Amino acid sequence: MGAFRQSLRQFLEGAFFQRFIMTVIIINGITLGLETSPTVLGWIGPVLHGFDMVALTIYVIEIAAKLFAYGVRGFVRNPWNIFDFIIVAITLVPNQQGLAVLRALRILRALRLISIVPSMRTVVLALLRAIPGMGSVTALLLLVFYIFSVMATKLFAEAFPDWFGTIGASFYTLFQVMTLESWSMGIVRPVMDVFPLAWLFFVPFILITTFAVLNLFIAIVVNAMTEAAEPEVDKLDEEHLAVMAELKALRAEIAALRAEQAQR
Repeated sequence: MGAFRQSLRQFLEGAFFQRFIMTVIIINGITLGLETSPTVLGWIGPVLHGFDMVALTIYVIEIAAKLFAYGVRGFVRNPWNIFDFIIVAITLVPNQQGLAVLRALRILRALRLISIVPSMRTVVLALLRAIPGMGSVTALLLLVFYIFSVMATKLFAEAFPDWFGTIGASFYTLFQVMTLESWSMGIVRPVMDVFPLAWLFFVPFILITTFAVLNLFIAIVVNAMTEAAEPEVDKLDEEHLAVMAELKALRAEIAALRAEQAQR
């Protein structure tokens, strides 16, 4: 039994099985997308549903095989195994009213592609490392928004109740201004028709949020990307140095052999 489990682990971790599962996930993701088209569904609907059932069967067999090969403790140590188990469990929920939406979560299995693409892993690692810094910037941005929302409500609520009648409305309006979506002709200029000096409020707000605080997000992500890529670069440097050392050793051996042949 132990030898069989070891063989099964090697098979599950092998490149062939991993490629097979990833191929099934990709094709299943495509078929789930095609199922959203009534035209395609009416044309090859049974084929799509048939492959969906085949893919679901493969997923169930994969989970069962991993549970048997690794045991429960070994299975739950890998977060991706837990993720796969949850998704497969959701897809097994009966397709009843109010629960059919859960079956759409099958497409989340496509996220497993992240685990086999090194560049994607680097990006995800960088985003995870950037979360603490992004949290600080988000808190700063919320503070700025709160201050300006209170000011906007006090200044413009009476003339523009739809935009600045409450702090919540002001918050949403200022968010639109920050994104620069119709901020000038849609919001600021109508406000300036009533309050000519309103630009003294909106221009500093845009400079602080759009051009300053939001750029901090970019800086944090770029810095995290650089830090995440450094181990890969160091690994390549170490491999390069190892190869160069082996080449030098080979050259030394060749030179020694030539010297021995010359002496003979």
